Amino acid sequence: MNTLSLAARDSATMLRRNLLHARRYPSLTLNLLFTPIMLLLLFVYIFGDAMSAGIGGGADRSAYIAYIVPGLLLMTIGSTVVGTAVSVSNDMAEGIIARFRTMAIHRGSVIVGHVVGSVVQAVAGVVLVGAVAVAIGFRATDATLLEWCAALGLLVLFATALTWVAVGLGLVSPNAEGAGNNAMPLILMPLLSSAFVPVEAMPGWVRPIAQYQPFTPAIETLRGLLLGTEIGHNGWLAAAWCVGLAVAGYLWATARFNRDPK
Repeated sequence: MNTLSLAARDSATMLRRNLLHARRYPSLTLNLLFTPIMLLLLFVYIFGDAMSAGIGGGADRSAYIAYIVPGLLLMTIGSTVVGTAVSVSNDMAEGIIARFRTMAIHRGSVIVGHVVGSVVQAVAGVVLVGAVAVAIGFRATDATLLEWCAALGLLVLFATALTWVAVGLGLVSPNAEGAGNNAMPLILMPLLSSAFVPVEAMPGWVRPIAQYQPFTPAIETLRGLLLGTEIGHNGWLAAAWCVGLAVAGYLWATARFNRDPK
């Protein structure tokens, strides 16, 4: 069996291990998914009319549902990968990573299993939040099949990029609590993006933060694909952010993982 086949086999084994952990201990994933679902219901049913009127859409709750769902889908990904950082940190603290280092398995398969498992969980979380959004009135009937596929591809690419960053955070954190705290910006950054209100409606000092971060172009691209709004330069910006974060996270995580323990 060649090296590539061994790597694929061992990565599949590690993926199965991580998915079994998620199934046996679902509380962390469910708690993280509760945040975007709670925000969706809160902003639609409590603030929906007022927020819609504030951004120029009139007191139309259904219009505001369409506006916030793309941002909440990406926020779901940010919430899910926090669990990945915690899981990786737990593995490091409990010594299982040290045990894996002594076994005849492909070295990179350990973190590849974490990454693929996290992406699978993130996509499942997006489907769950999307289903809740559809149940309360979200519609994207004008989107073509190609646009739906492009939107799904963007979500998977975004999840992959954030997961590599989360793995790096988990590897450098001293414990699970530290990993959760270090990864918290992945949940908070969507709050400082165009997820809930347009960038133009924000105070002047906040606008650069909201405009020049990875969530805003990805949100605007999703809106364009699903709702037919103008994408403009946001498409290539979103792709550039995803590729850049994925490459940087991969290099950081693999360098930390391959460092010999003291």
